Amino acid sequence: MTPRELEPGIHTDLGTSITYSGYLDLDRLLAAQHPRSDHHDEMLFIIQHQTTELWLKLVIHELSAAMTHIRHDELEPCFKILARVKHIQHQLLSQWDVLATLTPTEYVQFRHVLGTGSGFQSVQYRLVEFMLGNKDRNLLRVHAHDEGATRELTEALEAPSIYDEFLRYLSRRGLAIPKAVLDRDVSEAHEADPGVVEVFKTIYSDPKEHWDAYEMCEKLVDVEEQFSVWRFRHMKVVARIIGFKTGTGGSSGVPFLRKVIDHVFFPELWDVRTHL
Repeated sequence: MTPRELEPGIHTDLGTSITYSGYLDLDRLLAAQHPRSDHHDEMLFIIQHQTTELWLKLVIHELSAAMTHIRHDELEPCFKILARVKHIQHQLLSQWDVLATLTPTEYVQFRHVLGTGSGFQSVQYRLVEFMLGNKDRNLLRVHAHDEGATRELTEALEAPSIYDEFLRYLSRRGLAIPKAVLDRDVSEAHEADPGVVEVFKTIYSDPKEHWDAYEMCEKLVDVEEQFSVWRFRHMKVVARIIGFKTGTGGSSGVPFLRKVIDHVFFPELWDVRTHL
């Protein structure tokens, strides 16, 4: 076979140039996998979770931008942002298929090296939940050993969620969001309010009049639906690999994961469907 000729314009003298590896800091990234056992499949387990954390970092980046736009009464940019978040969630969902190739026999041979380490301790996952509105101050206890993480999570806990920001936006647009909802303690999880359901009923009953708000509602539902599917897949993969063993972080494992599947971030966006 004739050797492949490089096109004359391709750069080959890269000694002092920005390179692919340098721009992406690949030396550090690809050296960040440190298996603690000799088992072949521990590398899969590490990369699966590191990749998840990278995607979560992007979700946080995107949600932060969306919340800034909402505060400035700019909904349209949020549509692209939340569509991207939905696609990131799809990537996170697909990753479970890779981890599901890990059998119980294989996992049990290196599970002990995790010690008390658990995905439940993920700071970024907790940040995403707080940004979406699943607030619970008790969860800060899990991160008490990490001053920086506690500070970051407390800030997110005590700040409005993306749903809070959207409801405030609707109020500024003249829609009758109840005062009790607007003035509530945002460090607590939002509880469904019939007055908010009525506002969404107005929006869904006349999408042409409220097109931006209508589209935003559907984008938020997309994100929540994907989150719920991700949680379900997580539970099933855990059940497949460890059965009903206790989790490494001390949780009940599958029963614990099952309880959060039906959690709802934006309750009135689901309730309004019954009332239309």
